[in-house]
Amino acid sequence: MADQFSESSPGAAQPGAHLRRQLTLWHLIVYGLIVVQPTAPMPVYGVVSEAANGHVVTTILIAMVAMLFTAVSYGRMARAYPSAGSAYTYVGRELHPALGYVTGWSMAMDYMLNPLICTIWCSKAAGNFAPQVPYAAWAVIFAVLFSALNLRGVKTSARINELLAGAMGIVVVVLFWCVGRYVWALPAQGPGFFAHPFYDPATFSAKAVFTGTSIAALTYIGFDGISTLSEEVENPRRNIMLATVLTCLITGVLASLEVYAAQLVWPVSLKFPDVDTAYVYVAGRAGGPWLFNLVNATLLVATIGSGMASQMGAARLLYGMGRDDALPRRFFGAIEPRHGIPANNVMFVGAVSLAGAFAMSYELGAEMLNFGAFIAFMGVNAAAFARYFVRGSEKRWTDAAVPLLGFGICLFIWLNLRWQAKVAGAAWMVFGIVYGAWKTRGFRADLVRFDVPNE
Repeated sequence: MADQFSESSPGAAQPGAHLRRQLTLWHLIVYGLIVVQPTAPMPVYGVVSEAANGHVVTTILIAMVAMLFTAVSYGRMARAYPSAGSAYTYVGRELHPALGYVTGWSMAMDYMLNPLICTIWCSKAAGNFAPQVPYAAWAVIFAVLFSALNLRGVKTSARINELLAGAMGIVVVVLFWCVGRYVWALPAQGPGFFAHPFYDPATFSAKAVFTGTSIAALTYIGFDGISTLSEEVENPRRNIMLATVLTCLITGVLASLEVYAAQLVWPVSLKFPDVDTAYVYVAGRAGGPWLFNLVNATLLVATIGSGMASQMGAARLLYGMGRDDALPRRFFGAIEPRHGIPANNVMFVGAVSLAGAFAMSYELGAEMLNFGAFIAFMGVNAAAFARYFVRGSEKRWTDAAVPLLGFGICLFIWLNLRWQAKVAGAAWMVFGIVYGAWKTRGFRADLVRFDVPNE
């Protein structure tokens, strides 16, 4: 993604060369599910459950509606920019370069926070295996591990990602089987037992549910990565949109089943031993210590992979901004010659992750990540509205309804973030806007280029 901040990138193909269009719709859906991960709602389950008074299924479904409208907007913008696939490019080209910069700055916050919350979660999960080792020691271990592996240029192949996603799918099936057996063995429950995960009149609060939804949206983060494959897809103008929408839909259904199963096992009145790794304790209640350890290990491995990948993604994003002089070029735009990686940025993100692991909770980190993500989502919906309805020749009602609904629902969820996340996120955005205004003398010059290669 970082390469899209500029016209070219190191190792770019020679003029006249191009990627082969060989990916089908099925390939895109598989890729999207791998990026989002089959276990996506599990790490954030406990935090959402506490915020929404146990109505986790409801929050997942509400977030899915917002993501589906936004997915359509992403797909439509990928038609217009089949070689770009970036929220800040869409906003910068369709609305205004300054708004594009603001969107890019919000995305930078997402990228910086992803390895941070992975460091926190991995440290908590590892503590379940070795509680005698303090959290602080685990935080140092994982922050250093992510940085050290990225400094060596380690990459995870697509094949390994597919195998990992398949293994996670098997664990999910085993979990469902254990939950089914657990629920079957329960004594007779009241008539509302199977409906309470959706709506429990004793604990329901609309404000709590919408606050939970603002966190539950983390389940879907990453679906927009499908648009980055536009140059390698058969019929991208059709398949990018379909794959993006179907990935969100499949993720939403699977995530709803996973959290529904958890809510049947763990009543809302029972407190979690550790809210950040709550789903692991749900697994232990359903299947015993062996399932506790299996799910804990599965999520730990998955989150380690996610932390490594997201740290390199953040480093490359900062490199792209540094290379374009959007950030100080001498530090952020430097490449370490031996491994050909932005080593300064890897260490910078690692230091931020380590500091953040001591300074904030997983919940705050997740909400701040969503603060930036929903700014980007709103920007994409606004860009789709401007391109296809405001400036479109046909002006169909769907060209207005879909992006406006997507924008409105995303805005509503964004407004329901906790005040702590809003204050921290706003501070980040103000700093970036002030810096950008100073750098461009009031945005009279482009801070970021929005050149888009031909299809």
